[in-house]
Amino acid sequence: MTSQSCVQINNEWDIVNARQLGRNLAKEIGFGIVDQARVTTAVSELARNIFLYAKTGKIQIEAIHDGNKTGLKITASDQGPGIHDIRAAMEDGYSTSGGLGAGLPGVKRLMDDFIIQSKVDEGTEIVASKWLR
Repeated sequence: MTSQSCVQINNEWDIVNARQLGRNLAKEIGFGIVDQARVTTAVSELARNIFLYAKTGKIQIEAIHDGNKTGLKITASDQGPGIHDIRAAMEDGYSTSGGLGAGLPGVKRLMDDFIIQSKVDEGTEIVASKWLR
C-alpha cells in the first residue's frame, strides 16, 4: 500500500492526476464509495484552488494512523498570493473567481478535520483529514 504520494499542480491535468491519486489511496485504505467520492471531491477542489489562485503548488496525500484509527490526510500547499480574508473565504457563496464559492467550505464539510493557514504574499497551506468509520 502506498503510504504517501505527492502531485505537483501546474496545469489542469495535474488536477485530474491528484483526484485519481486521492480516490485510489482512499480505496486502498478501505473507504467506502461515498467517502471515496468525498475525498476525491476535496482533492479536486484544493488542487483547482492552487491552479486558479497560486498557479503552482502541490497536493500531498497520505495514510494516517492515530491509535486504532486509520484515515487519509490531504495537504495542499502553495507559495501563491495567500488568502486576504480567510473568514470570508470560508463562507458559503464567497468567490473571487466567479465560481460557485463551494470550494473551501465544501472541503471542510466533506472532511473530518480541516486546518487552513495563509499569509498574504507567502502562500497557503490547507490540511484536511478523513477518518475511516
